[in-house]
Amino acid sequence: MTQPSFATHEVFNQSPPFCDVDLFAADRPLVEAVAANGGASAEKELSEFGQHWGSAAMAERGRIANENTPKLRTFDSRGNRRDEVEFHPAYHELMARSAHGGVHNSTWDAQGRPAGGASEVVRAAKFYIAAQVETGHLCPVTMTRASVAALAAQPDLLAKTMPVISTRAYDPTFAPWWTKRGMTLGMGMTEKQGGTDVRSNMTRAEPGGDGYRITGHKWFMSAPMCDAFLVLAQAEEGLTCFFMPRFKPDGSINAIQFQRLKDKLGNRSNASSEVEFAGAHATRVGDEGKGIRTIIQMVQLTRQDCAIASAGLMRSGLAHALHHARHRSVFQKHLADQPLMQSVLSDMALHVEASIALVMRLCRAFDQAPNDPGEAAYMRLLTPAIKYWVCKCAPGFLYEAMECLGGNGYVEEGILARHYRESPVNAIWEGSGNVMCLDVLRALSREGEAAGAVLQGLADEAKGLPGAGDAVAFIAKAFRRPDGERVARLAVERLALLAAAAALNKVSPRHAELFAATRLAGNHASMYGAVDLANDDVRRLLERALP
Repeated sequence: MTQPSFATHEVFNQSPPFCDVDLFAADRPLVEAVAANGGASAEKELSEFGQHWGSAAMAERGRIANENTPKLRTFDSRGNRRDEVEFHPAYHELMARSAHGGVHNSTWDAQGRPAGGASEVVRAAKFYIAAQVETGHLCPVTMTRASVAALAAQPDLLAKTMPVISTRAYDPTFAPWWTKRGMTLGMGMTEKQGGTDVRSNMTRAEPGGDGYRITGHKWFMSAPMCDAFLVLAQAEEGLTCFFMPRFKPDGSINAIQFQRLKDKLGNRSNASSEVEFAGAHATRVGDEGKGIRTIIQMVQLTRQDCAIASAGLMRSGLAHALHHARHRSVFQKHLADQPLMQSVLSDMALHVEASIALVMRLCRAFDQAPNDPGEAAYMRLLTPAIKYWVCKCAPGFLYEAMECLGGNGYVEEGILARHYRESPVNAIWEGSGNVMCLDVLRALSREGEAAGAVLQGLADEAKGLPGAGDAVAFIAKAFRRPDGERVARLAVERLALLAAAAALNKVSPRHAELFAATRLAGNHASMYGAVDLANDDVRRLLERALP
């Protein structure tokens, strides 16, 4: 297309937009990680998904959804309380495409049981791809998927809701969930005085008529236009999980009163709210006093998605940086041909390869956990460790990607500034870094023998890789220390690095060797590119990252 000219200059030496790309087929490390973890038969499905999400149209929807943020409409024009949140049509289109791809429900069958096979791996690949385009809308998507695990504690409620959850339709109308073509679910746990310490919650639940009446508040509740929420409240027997719909059984609006929407650093397309419950109707999920045990089933899955999304953000940063470097010339050579830039990009590519191999290995454990105790132990021990490492790496990685583009990476016209603002959220939500480390320690204390078997398995899978033996010894020693909590971050990071090396060894042994040499055998420099990789290794890493 002919571009308009400028009176004083012509535009050249600028990279073209990175769009109309198959985000699956163009990502060889993803293709191979999916295949290595049982998802090879879904290649055609994933390529179709990757083509759609890699289109210029979807990139534009992501931009518009973040520039036109949600708005709270507390009352209608006649003064009736409504508590609706208004979104731009671009947001609804993103939601519809994720729902069409089954990103919100494909790991469950129609009855709410695990779908089996490689459903977790295949769905994770879609989540990873969608996160590269627009991450905010994935908040209600991941909560809807994860809520089924908690609803399983109340089979009669699951049987009622699953026919609506299991459709691949997105229905944004503000109406009772049982009248809709599809539904989404959110969650509310955090209160002002407690934060992570949900046992200190003060919200009260009183039995009444056809369920419970909930009175109290939530300091963070996402996403407020979901059709129902899983919330925690104090019942007679203690902290309990409840299903709270937007509409009461008689079809009237439930007493869920939003105080305001959070003004967040990133995640701006998604609405997060402060809310008051003024005797809101709710149905108990699971036994009274077992609220944490019930909702933790949901939290485990949302933590998994935090890691997948952060890996997707880093992949997008790498792809945009590499695409730019291949089209931008400096000092009579393309940036991608400059040795120093090659060192940076290849080191970043190595990090992303290890990250996607690791999260796909975790998803395989989720697939196999119902029938394999060893995989179930891997899932319990490694989920918090992987969330810790992958999510906390993302902000620094996205900054480096921005720098590869220079000023073009820092301005709002491009996607990387949005990715950078988005990147901290996954490390903060669903348990911050210290909480993840404490959960690893908790898993070790509760099932020491099984956890030991997981560590031995990682040692076997990483055998022969540089520094792997020393890492195993360090991890085992650190977790046996009486003051283990003091060094937990150090030990959990080493555990995640060991698991990443082991996972990558199944996909690309040569690159697993490079990853171990630069991360396990010694401390990786604080800056990407501060490594010494052979020219052939640099070339292979960059070719695999983006053809």
